[in-house]
Amino acid sequence: MTNAFEPGPDFPPVDAATWRKGVEADLKGAPFEKRMISRSYEGIDLQPLYTEAIFPTRHDPAGVPGFPPFARAASPLGNAVHGWDIRQLPDHPDPARANAQILDDLAGGGSSVALRLDAAARNGHDADDPRGEDARARDGVMVSSTADLAQVLDRVRLDAAGVWLQAGAAFLPAAALYVAAAEAGGVGGDKLRGGFGADPLGTLMHQGTLPVPVARALGDMADLAGWTAAHAPHMTAVAVDTAPYHDAGASSVQDLAFLLATGVEYLRALTAAGLDVNAAAGQIHFSISVGARFYQAIAKLRAARVLWAAVVAASGGAPAAQVLRMRVATGRRVLTTRGQSINILRNTVAAYAGAVASAEAITTVPFDAPTGISTDQSRRNARNTQLILAEECHLGRVIDPAGGSWYIEWYTNALVEQGWALFQQIEAQGGMIAALTSGWVAEQIAAVQARRARDIASRKVPITGVSEHPSEHELHTEQEVIDRSALGRAAAQRLAEWRRAHAPGAALAALAASKDGRTAGAIAAAREGATLGEIAAALVPAGSAPVAVPPLGVHPYDAAFVALRDAAEAFAARQGHQPRVWLAGVGSIAEQTGRRIFAANFFAAGGFDVLANDAAADVDAAVAAFAQSGAPVAVICSTDKRYPAAVPELAPKLKAAGARHVVLAGNPGAAEADYRAAGVDLFIHVRSDVVETLWSLLRAEEAVA
Repeated sequence: MTNAFEPGPDFPPVDAATWRKGVEADLKGAPFEKRMISRSYEGIDLQPLYTEAIFPTRHDPAGVPGFPPFARAASPLGNAVHGWDIRQLPDHPDPARANAQILDDLAGGGSSVALRLDAAARNGHDADDPRGEDARARDGVMVSSTADLAQVLDRVRLDAAGVWLQAGAAFLPAAALYVAAAEAGGVGGDKLRGGFGADPLGTLMHQGTLPVPVARALGDMADLAGWTAAHAPHMTAVAVDTAPYHDAGASSVQDLAFLLATGVEYLRALTAAGLDVNAAAGQIHFSISVGARFYQAIAKLRAARVLWAAVVAASGGAPAAQVLRMRVATGRRVLTTRGQSINILRNTVAAYAGAVASAEAITTVPFDAPTGISTDQSRRNARNTQLILAEECHLGRVIDPAGGSWYIEWYTNALVEQGWALFQQIEAQGGMIAALTSGWVAEQIAAVQARRARDIASRKVPITGVSEHPSEHELHTEQEVIDRSALGRAAAQRLAEWRRAHAPGAALAALAASKDGRTAGAIAAAREGATLGEIAAALVPAGSAPVAVPPLGVHPYDAAFVALRDAAEAFAARQGHQPRVWLAGVGSIAEQTGRRIFAANFFAAGGFDVLANDAAADVDAAVAAFAQSGAPVAVICSTDKRYPAAVPELAPKLKAAGARHVVLAGNPGAAEADYRAAGVDLFIHVRSDVVETLWSLLRAEEAVA
């Protein structure tokens, strides 16, 4: 007796050619390549069907988990034994409030802490430094002294919960404060877990500046790595973070190439400073941003492992050193400020992809983070997203669930090939430093971002809850409105008290005069009470000039529609109502429905109040209903079959009834001139630039108002 499934003669095998013939019959003459094949922003043609013929898996070309090329996992058991690290990020700038967020995250299921200093500290400025006034209490926690850091991490078991610093250009001063604060709390470097997060090139592209030349910053990074390897064996010194590139609009191939090229620059700097390649590779940790394209995200994460393993192997690294350790985070560009409840789903997709790709750590972002300080509810939701995936869905229990999938394996290989080719282009220019400072990297990203922006504007790329199915009743959390000036004054007062008790010591003077061993010198200065700003200043050689490049901006997918919605709300504040449109349906309800739904989404995406009747109507009934609506814009909604007879009669009557603008829902084709002559001003269809169309109507209404 057997339990094998036997399909029998009713289900004969179907080869790809037979399947395609059936599909082409269903397409009724529409081109297969146009309707069934999509092209990614990487230029990769995504097929509708993948089989063993596309990617033969019978001989395990992707290898096995835990062995080169590591596509399938960094270790043989993946996350099956211990799960992944749930690494959350506090976002309140006040140290005490940030500490409360951290403790709540850890008590609620988090296992480590990502700690980003505020924009002033990341530039090496203390809380009382006027140069950092505009950046103070922005995008991170205010930290100037070991006391501030001790308050942020109060009651956190630093020998159990890893802390991963994000300190920008001030990575070495922040590391010094952290080590000194931990020692004061009884935790030595040999017990610390986490990472110091030195990422000079990522900082340069995010902030647009470094206080010292790139070579000097890399030297400090290498010095920190050497100290970490010797004194903090459970920590890493260096981070490669793709967030600056991803949030600016980079494609997956660009993300991979920039990650690889940056890692190579850092590997070279560390080995040049005396670390062997195995130790140097072990000091580098990777943080990879992903969006809401599930399969692409999985393939990208797997491809990153393959590419890094190839680089380290070519550099002479042992298999253990070839492993890429990654943290996966939801990219800022996919999170929306409108329709924030959908951010819960975007977080879920990103976390799910990270888990399927066997990421070692995952960070989910609170759904209301784009608009301010996250609430307890949104932070809890972010954590629980991961906990449900881990503990109820058991995602970590399956080792490489994507392994053997013809589509994912093929996609992984495609990204590896294209990522490597782009990496070689970067190397041909002299490496990542040259590519960044010449502006080439920014140009490559801008080209992709421009294409994506056009697709978003036309709704070819839909943004759910924003450009598609916008909600009239959006989720709004009661976020704390912080007084940055008051927080800055309180931080400056704490710092003044600290300075009175800790005069600059000999270690700070020695640090300013030193050329080698700067990490040890910075830690010694921090032990004596030197502040972050004092250490940062001491690390800048006399006469050294900062380096500056145009920073990469963040380009959220919803930015253009948010601007429209804001303008529509400003209009409402002045006029007492949103800008209005009336859907002038003609024919039966069935004839109106398709175009009415399309038009309703079209205008609601820009904050317009969409008015309509759910009733069958002839031309005169449609005109009468419009006349009663009080709307200045009429949108004709019916079928292409009805338009030739209805539009020439309806459009002029709508104008006579008071329509300042008559819009036709549908592509007019060869009839455009006739419809315009009848009085139609605009046409909306699937190829329309939604953003520009709505701006033109809004400007026109503003002019009349």
